[in-house]
Amino acid sequence: MCGIFGIIANAIIDARDLASLARHAEQRGRDSSGLVVVRDDGYDVQRADFEIRKLMRKVSLGESGLAMGHSRLITNGLSDNQPVVRDGIIVIHNGIIVNHEEIWPTLTRPRELEVDSEVIAAIAADHLDAGGAVEEIGQLVLEKCKGTISCALAVPRLGKLLLFSNNGSLYTGTKDDNLYFASESYALNQLGCADVGQVFDTVTADIPVHDTIKVSDIRARVKNLIPTLILNSTEEALLVYPEPEIRRCTRCILPETMPFIRFDEEGVCNYCHNYKPRNVPKPKEELFKLVEPYRRAHGPDCIVPFSGGRDSCYGLHLIVEELKMKPITYTYDWGMVTDLGRRNISRMCAELRVENIIIADDIAKKRENIAKNLKAWLKAPHLGMVSILTAGDKHFFRHVETIKKQTGINLNLWGINPLEVTHFKAGFLGVPPDFEEDKVYYNGVRKQLRYQWLRVQAMLKSPGYFNSSLWDTLSGEYYRSFMKKSDYFHIFDYWTWDEKLVDQTLAMYDWEKAPDTNTTWRIGDGTAAFYNYIYYTVAGFTEHDTFRSNQIREGQISREEALVRVKDENRPRYPNIKWYLDAIGFDFESTIRTINAIPRLYA
Repeated sequence: MCGIFGIIANAIIDARDLASLARHAEQRGRDSSGLVVVRDDGYDVQRADFEIRKLMRKVSLGESGLAMGHSRLITNGLSDNQPVVRDGIIVIHNGIIVNHEEIWPTLTRPRELEVDSEVIAAIAADHLDAGGAVEEIGQLVLEKCKGTISCALAVPRLGKLLLFSNNGSLYTGTKDDNLYFASESYALNQLGCADVGQVFDTVTADIPVHDTIKVSDIRARVKNLIPTLILNSTEEALLVYPEPEIRRCTRCILPETMPFIRFDEEGVCNYCHNYKPRNVPKPKEELFKLVEPYRRAHGPDCIVPFSGGRDSCYGLHLIVEELKMKPITYTYDWGMVTDLGRRNISRMCAELRVENIIIADDIAKKRENIAKNLKAWLKAPHLGMVSILTAGDKHFFRHVETIKKQTGINLNLWGINPLEVTHFKAGFLGVPPDFEEDKVYYNGVRKQLRYQWLRVQAMLKSPGYFNSSLWDTLSGEYYRSFMKKSDYFHIFDYWTWDEKLVDQTLAMYDWEKAPDTNTTWRIGDGTAAFYNYIYYTVAGFTEHDTFRSNQIREGQISREEALVRVKDENRPRYPNIKWYLDAIGFDFESTIRTINAIPRLYA
């Protein structure tokens, strides 16, 4: 996934405008970059494994009349970068092709690269060899490939550039009779482009004819942002899965190790006694009335925060197919979104023809922050401090406002599961459950101040928590809990959340499941398997137990079924845990041995 951009000028391109397009493209990722510049002696392709602005300082534009490039969030391959060049074709692709492995055997050309985008160039080359028209390439690629595709494809020997997309994450505009393009309309509007429009059908442009394409790669990467997942049976054997005889509520399945739990004489817990049904939707007609003022005759009319997880994907389906809105999805990538999650984002946005705007943080920095906090945690393990490992994702809430400003769209519709309330994550820190709380996330000034005070007390036991990540943690939680939110609604306030229906619906989109678990919840989250391993090993339960308990209270499943499910869902997910620890640079064996040695809360 990346931000792509370019200018095709009648004379010399405006270097300042190109730099502006490049700066905005970095919002989508800065792990690697590429630039194409046409010169008198041919096309010059530069690829680098660092940010685009640094690359542009190294490349002279001269008197070029064409330049295009990308700033990439690395997915589906680290070793190969874009632009992809083969068979006289240059490809810059934003998106993920989820079926490229199936396409290669149908082509005459062998695969040479790891990156999925190569298949676009191979499809185009086969088509041209067979005598096909260059103008037909875009439609052919979109017919063969599944997943999101927004592409700039150049055939220099024929003097043609094609722009095409199947989800609208590509825009064109004009300025001084020159053609500009970018992944988002905001970048073009900022430059004063006219006739800014979304690309779905192929846009064709003439470019200088040359037979020569020169490619240069600048390698400077120190850290591997995509860990090579090498599984080891000896490591996997270190993961424990105790099945202790823990007293559980006789109505739900919450155990005696749940913070602040009490049982009555019949064995029913206070969480059950104080539970208020959450999955009781209001009439859908109310939401239709609420969103009516936001509807637009043309163009997108709402923003959907989109993780690629089960619930946000189902929510997007409802928003498009039932509510009949025209959304832009927004994804915040903080370094713990797995490729599985990204592929599901790609599937959904392609099938529903929905634009996806990505804001990618500094992935390496975010992972360094996690590593600093995990190092501190391992020195003084505390269940109430586990949540600091996921504090970096809270800027998700901050950047909703960024997307609102950039798109001019105020309405945002959320697909948060109403049954995800856990209580125990803050409970282990000493925060008692507020049974009147009707939102998934903790908020309120007094509650947050108390929470932060208790957190500071725990942090003092391991001073390593007072590191450079602290501001990132606190500012993210400010945006989540304190910043006033407006023009937003929760889709599951108006539609019943039903797990069977959710899974059946997502199956229609070939939604991908994880190979290491039977649950469909949090499988695109790189952190979940690790923190749930901690909770289960030390306390004998995970967020699966709280989730299934809520389902019992809602009458969705029986207690017996819940017990069977959590027995399976709480099993350690070795591949996911391995990926997580490799991503942040931690030794698997020493980390797991430390967790296994923590005193249990059960006998």
